[in-house]
Amino acid sequence: MTMHNVLEQTVGTASTVIRIHADDPITRNGAAGQLRHAPGIYLADDEHGPENAVAVVITENLDDAALARLRRLARGGAGRVVLVIGRISEAQLMDVVSSGVNAVVWRHEADQERLLRAVRAAAQGDSDLPSDLLGRVLSQVGRMKRRTDDSPGWATTEPTAREIEILRLLADGLDTSEISRRLCYSERTVKNVLHGITTRFQLRNRAHAVAFALREGYI
Repeated sequence: MTMHNVLEQTVGTASTVIRIHADDPITRNGAAGQLRHAPGIYLADDEHGPENAVAVVITENLDDAALARLRRLARGGAGRVVLVIGRISEAQLMDVVSSGVNAVVWRHEADQERLLRAVRAAAQGDSDLPSDLLGRVLSQVGRMKRRTDDSPGWATTEPTAREIEILRLLADGLDTSEISRRLCYSERTVKNVLHGITTRFQLRNRAHAVAFALREGYI
């Protein structure tokens, strides 16, 4: 029996599998201690965790090596990455968002409750950014929007009422399942609407979509 099959039998279908990537073993063990016994969470070893596990990356500063690791993990895990960071610049923040990382947590706020919220958002493909970081994303999106207004590829149509309502709930912190229940849509419909928004307006991910909607005054 392969390690992957053993893991599937151990975890079960209802659990979220996470892998922790930290700069040192003390930091990793501290995060593992907060998450290991949380309901619905299975902590896997880095080398044996499945590719679609939620990767929790903990670092104080985002250097080139850390950013490259984030991009690799986001590609391999379809964006299921949580970045726990001490300091980050605006340019680095946009690199993180554009790489497909949806959840960011400040290190000084990374208690068990905050980490679990970010992990579960990432597992659902939802965004979770601190409010102060969201404001910085808004400024960056505004500058990008002004630079691309004359580009033939920029969409000129406005979001529909349904799209705006979904973006508003996303900005309020609801995940896909919560939005579907609130609006009586299927989760597939919510995901399709969000995919349509990001594609039509050339946005990178859900965090970018919320920032765009706020910057343009749609929500």
